[in-house]
Amino acid sequence: MILSIKDIKKSFGEQNVLNGISLDVEKGDVVALLGPSGSGKTTLLRCMNCLETPDSGVMEFAGNSYNLSALSSREKASIRKRTGFVFQNFNLFRNKTALENVTEGLIVVRKMNRKEAVEKAEETLEKVGMASWASHYPFELSGGQQQRVAIARAIAADPEIVYFDEPTSALDPELAGEVLSVMKMLAEEGMTMVVVTHAMDFARNVSKHVIFMEHGVVVERGKTEKLFSDPEEERTRAFLRLEEI
Repeated sequence: MILSIKDIKKSFGEQNVLNGISLDVEKGDVVALLGPSGSGKTTLLRCMNCLETPDSGVMEFAGNSYNLSALSSREKASIRKRTGFVFQNFNLFRNKTALENVTEGLIVVRKMNRKEAVEKAEETLEKVGMASWASHYPFELSGGQQQRVAIARAIAADPEIVYFDEPTSALDPELAGEVLSVMKMLAEEGMTMVVVTHAMDFARNVSKHVIFMEHGVVVERGKTEKLFSDPEEERTRAFLRLEEI
């Protein structure tokens, strides 16, 4: 088990967003988090990567135990060094080239020397099909190209797990397909991934486990084939029927 979270709760004011979520992730697993908008999926992902502080919850990650509601700055930095995060809207530095966007974290956070960082960034951009665009700025790239650079940035430091927050929701179908192809390749190579997505084909064909959430709770979880073919909960069946229309 590479990651285990227990009883994560999170409220914003009087709104309960997460109501005691637990989740286990095995090394090499691809977990798809499904559910309607507002179900708490993104908040859960952000809590797991220390971008939000939950009200309560514990996490076991890479052999260490953490109280997520009381993490020190050092603990947060330690967790983030071993993870990658791909945002819905890319979050690239607008004044840096694709190559510089990838090298920035390697140099500043990982303390890698510049020559080694550039070599690693070039290798990673090649992997996601963006090597020929390395000197281009984000405004010169399509949304799909920007997201592939964002993926390169997330995987450049060889993280133990990568979180994807609806990585194709801002893209049209053709550009989304480019990004999903890269994600499928990474999954086939054994990368551990937790993906918030509305891309049902990706969830059905690439993920190994699915968690369906609504109103801040887990309605149903299970192996992908079983959950898609024969869900136990009527709410899960209704959601999957609606998404397939």
